[in-house]
Amino acid sequence: MTDTIVVGAGIAGITAARLLRAAGHRVVVLEARDRVGGRIWTDRTAGFCVDRGASWIHGLTGNPLTTLVSALGMETREFTVGSFQAGGRPIADHDASRRLLDDEATRRWTTDVGTADDLLRATVAASGDDESYATAAERALAATGWEPERADRVRVFYRHRTEEQCGAEIERVAAHALDEDAVEGDEVIFPGGYDVLPRTLAEGLDVRPGKTVTAVTRSAAGVRVDTRDESFEAAHVIVTVPLGVLKAGAIAFTPALPDTVAGPIARLGMGVFNKVFLQFPDRFWQDGVYAIRQHGEAGVPWHSWYDVSVVSGRPMLLTFAGGAWGREIEQKTDEEVVSSVLGALREIYDDCVPDPVAHWITRWGVDPLALGSYSYVAVGSSHDDHDALAGPVDGVLHFAGEATWARDPATVHGALLSGHRAAERILGSPIPLAGLARGVVRS
Repeated sequence: MTDTIVVGAGIAGITAARLLRAAGHRVVVLEARDRVGGRIWTDRTAGFCVDRGASWIHGLTGNPLTTLVSALGMETREFTVGSFQAGGRPIADHDASRRLLDDEATRRWTTDVGTADDLLRATVAASGDDESYATAAERALAATGWEPERADRVRVFYRHRTEEQCGAEIERVAAHALDEDAVEGDEVIFPGGYDVLPRTLAEGLDVRPGKTVTAVTRSAAGVRVDTRDESFEAAHVIVTVPLGVLKAGAIAFTPALPDTVAGPIARLGMGVFNKVFLQFPDRFWQDGVYAIRQHGEAGVPWHSWYDVSVVSGRPMLLTFAGGAWGREIEQKTDEEVVSSVLGALREIYDDCVPDPVAHWITRWGVDPLALGSYSYVAVGSSHDDHDALAGPVDGVLHFAGEATWARDPATVHGALLSGHRAAERILGSPIPLAGLARGVVRS
């Protein structure tokens, strides 16, 4: 009999499987897709890499991915965007009339956000789990005493912040949802594609693609895992499917999950955060900027564009659609989405914006194997729910994935650390994470 079945070949599942196999366990990884990586998905059809899922290492300092990526020889480029920051990096900011802010206006803007953030942190600290980020933000802005226009600009900024960081509307996000939203050190992206990481770590593992798990049954003898065409038995199972799949009840658990796990599944939110890449024949935006940003209501629905030309080697901008707008674009055609983005850019740059030569649009919310982009602390939930979701249940059923890691949910390194934790719990002893890259072929 197999020692451990891992459901899902994303970074959490691959990490757990690799560590367990290194400890001598017989491990089978069941993956519904025809590839490993899960929400790490690199598209190479254009002859260069477009990361449709995860793109960044968020903070190199103290991050386990930093050492791992270096050990695997993965090419990186510094691209630090921070926690949807107002400043700190070259950003081409535009006011409500779409005029480019000069240095003094930019300084006033970033100072305003800093002032409001200081008040917001104090407000959040005094908030309960049933209060929203929107409520906390309103109290903080009221305390500034600013005139409506000045306050509204920061209010819209907070709206966009929660959409980008949580994939959800500010009213749905808990006041404490962004407590962990800090990036230590620079961030990097991958010209050679992020999927090099899971593909390399999966080498030598028994990964069974095309196996969609429908049921997990636990008993005194261990667990049985059913797919659409086959059943597997093992002493343990680690379920690493996205929170959206768990919330949809796509996997039947018998006996039913206890409230210690079912409660967090119900309370935590699954955000929708989609990407729109546009490749242009020529560069029309300013040199040396990380991002183009439109302030105020003029930035609804499109407000930020990131220059990701360093990845493709072609003039390319990336914009995002989160929360309700992210779900709305999933129902639109590619042509409608591209036209909408171009309309917003042309409001800023007029006729200088050419038609793109290529585009890529994600739709994670309607992907049946994801049903969302990443988890967040919704109103009524807490950071503790992330860790509680991990289980274990009856000593045989474990959960892993970004939604089960309270310190850094919605990140690749959070998913990796959750897989490490699940493997340690099964073995009942610490496992050096440094051994994860041992034996892999350096890319």
